[in-house]
Amino acid sequence: MLKTSIGCTYPLGNAVCEKGVNFAVYAPSAEQVILCLFDHQANTEIARMEMIKREGGLWTLFVESIGEGALYGYRVDGLYDPGEGFFFNKNKLLLDPYCKDFRGDFTWSERHYCHLPVGEFNSHDNAIDMPKSRVFTPKVYEGKKPDIAWHDSFIYECHVKGATQTLIGLSKEKQGTFSGICDSGFIEHLKSMGVTAIELLPVHAFISEQFLTTKGLQNYWGYNTLSFFVPHKAYCVNGNVTEFQKMVATLHEHNIEVIIDVVYNHTAESGIDGPMLSMKGLHNRGYYRMLHTPESVYINDTGCGNTINIDDPITLRLILDSLRYWVEYMGVDGFRFDLATILGRTNDGFHGQHAFFQAIAQDPILSQVKLIAEPWDVGPGGYQLGAFPPPWREWNDKYRDIVRRFWRGDSGTLPELAKRIHGSNDLFEHNLRGPLNSINFLTSHDGFSLADWVSYENKHNDANGEHNRDGHSENYSFNCGVEGETADPEIINRRNRLQTNALVTLFMSKGVPMICAGTELNHTQKGNNNAYCQDNENSWLNWHNLDSPQILKASITSLMKIRSKLSVFKHPFYVHTDDNRFAVLWYNSAGQIMSESDWHDELNKTLIYILADNEKRSAVLVILHADCDGAEIQLPESPFSTSWEVAYSSLDIDIEADQPLNSFRLTGQSAWVLLSHNEETANGSEKV
Repeated sequence: MLKTSIGCTYPLGNAVCEKGVNFAVYAPSAEQVILCLFDHQANTEIARMEMIKREGGLWTLFVESIGEGALYGYRVDGLYDPGEGFFFNKNKLLLDPYCKDFRGDFTWSERHYCHLPVGEFNSHDNAIDMPKSRVFTPKVYEGKKPDIAWHDSFIYECHVKGATQTLIGLSKEKQGTFSGICDSGFIEHLKSMGVTAIELLPVHAFISEQFLTTKGLQNYWGYNTLSFFVPHKAYCVNGNVTEFQKMVATLHEHNIEVIIDVVYNHTAESGIDGPMLSMKGLHNRGYYRMLHTPESVYINDTGCGNTINIDDPITLRLILDSLRYWVEYMGVDGFRFDLATILGRTNDGFHGQHAFFQAIAQDPILSQVKLIAEPWDVGPGGYQLGAFPPPWREWNDKYRDIVRRFWRGDSGTLPELAKRIHGSNDLFEHNLRGPLNSINFLTSHDGFSLADWVSYENKHNDANGEHNRDGHSENYSFNCGVEGETADPEIINRRNRLQTNALVTLFMSKGVPMICAGTELNHTQKGNNNAYCQDNENSWLNWHNLDSPQILKASITSLMKIRSKLSVFKHPFYVHTDDNRFAVLWYNSAGQIMSESDWHDELNKTLIYILADNEKRSAVLVILHADCDGAEIQLPESPFSTSWEVAYSSLDIDIEADQPLNSFRLTGQSAWVLLSHNEETANGSEKV
């Protein structure tokens, strides 16, 4: 018989002490909380002990003579009244929301449901199908972090499994794992392009939705969280969560930061008809947002069945504790928040000064890491691009869409394109933020790959089992004459050039550039623009593409080298006419400053601009020509040298080095980067 005592209310979760383990959990409306211990195989329940209710709705228990590795779960009894939002059911084993590790697999069965489809109370025990919380004492991360400034950042968004599942030379057991991500070959691939940060799709433990598993599919992306603290066990070679920490340390040694995509807007427990796995069985009406009448109706601003109630102080504490854990113990450098509008929404709508933002702003740890918002959700007033407070960065989908539309050849795109290239001051300057608050991207995990953007005019999502109804219908894409793959060399060359043109735009824009993994490999998803459930070759990167000409990878590498040496991309503020050091100038094809009529000429598909640093006497001139027809280009005068020097072109050109470059003819859609620098500083950082 194990000896027990009252226990401590801090910390929540489990904590190993000299004589045993302390357990603390929040369940304010419960009538009884039972701590259940299991054998080391996680199969047999070996003990049940009633916990002691404490002030503020906390329940605690100290258990002597157990320690590291002990397996446990909670059973909670109390009122069962779905109409009032109470689902207490002691037949359901619950995962500790604060556990840092668990053992065993989750298996779908009707035993997980609090009630059966006909509405009757479900008395079946689900323990056999649940992972068991594991007593685990993590070690504080001690590695040195790169601490790369935003103005030097280049983000590579990727999926842990998809990035390395077919990586050549990687052992089979490491494919698709955290260990695969820190493979020397993969790291060298990133560094060769100039990547400074890897942004990983969700790494919190997650499960697949039952509607997917019944169709033989899996949740591949991972936006269906089971635990806010435990790394996804399928990404661990030996099931050891410390493998994540080792991955981070290895990437840091190579001066690459780690940003993780986090889902604090909903959980895998879904709506009223979803499973009872953890928080729903502890404090349903506090952890989740619900309509006042009837209480049992979940607010579904996520489209996933439930919405985290961050207005509740204990829920807010849970999220903040989770964020600090991933920084202090797992070593991450920042977060990208999925559907981040939810984190700033109250019953009155979105507020840029929500308690969540204020708590992070005053937190000595979280205020110092990289914070990126996906600034939209499906709820009321859900689109909030530009409304987040400093120092938040935001995914800029307006940038994505206008660049796609421009290179597709749409009319009337120049005015907005210029705003986005300038860093979207119309979105961010109003609340004292600058161009580096914009995360500029062409594609992400959600939507077409860059290769598919120029290969498909329509989505092809039939493999998802939803009759092609899922995914966005407007992708601003085009197929260059053939829908899908082709062997026509002219079409292939045009597609490669258009992708390169878009990449020139990305790297020659103010803001922080981000590419989606596989962009450099000409990765295709066969036209699927919502591959969230495609855990197969359609989503995995095909590393054999490196055997073909590396046009896109070479372009990214060259463009990032140019960008990293130009101070105009490091300037943290918007450039206006009263800025004496930096200049942004816009020109027409005749080499003249753009007039009002030039800007509003809907047939004009050529944009020329200069970004100059007058103090360092260096400038970059960019030509973006989206018209299929040719054009005569007269270059503006080179400000710091006798003529412009061609640093990059998406066309194969042969210009003599000693030939003054003042004008030339564009023969088709193309993008150009030209430089002007003072010869006295030619060997300095501005010389490319």
